[in-house]
Amino acid sequence: MVKALESDYTTASLTAQERTMVDYVVQLTKDATKISRAHHERLRQAGFDDKGILQITLIASWFNYINRVADSLGVGREG
Repeated sequence: MVKALESDYTTASLTAQERTMVDYVVQLTKDATKISRAHHERLRQAGFDDKGILQITLIASWFNYINRVADSLGVGREG
């Protein structure tokens, strides 16, 4: 599962709800300005309420932020 998620998440064995969530997180990561009400509606249709959508958004955003901080400081890189 981890290898599929790393190489091409669309090939991973995800539930429909998980796939909807990951699609949202990928869009948020690539370009959050393109997130629309339609994205939130797809999450609601998949079973997430407003609190769940907020949690997904906050967690994904935090990971994006902390990864960029680590990358910019060279954390985990040799040399």
